[in-house]
Amino acid sequence: SDDDVELRSDLARHLGPGLYPTDRDGVLDTLRENNAPDRLLELAGRLPEGEEFRNVQDVARALGLGVEDHRT
Repeated sequence: SDDDVELRSDLARHLGPGLYPTDRDGVLDTLRENNAPDRLLELAGRLPEGEEFRNVQDVARALGLGVEDHRT
């Protein structure tokens, strides 16, 4: 949905590409350091503990957001 696209974009902007691989705490710490809006912090607070995320798509999937699937 358009909302999922906007959330993924906001997450990517506030997390940056150099974060990965990371876990829930790394996502939350980085969002705080980058002054992310409260809605992103609340959303990221729902991430499962003990899971490793390789990119923003992994984060989005874990949050139940739709992700784009590019297949060639």
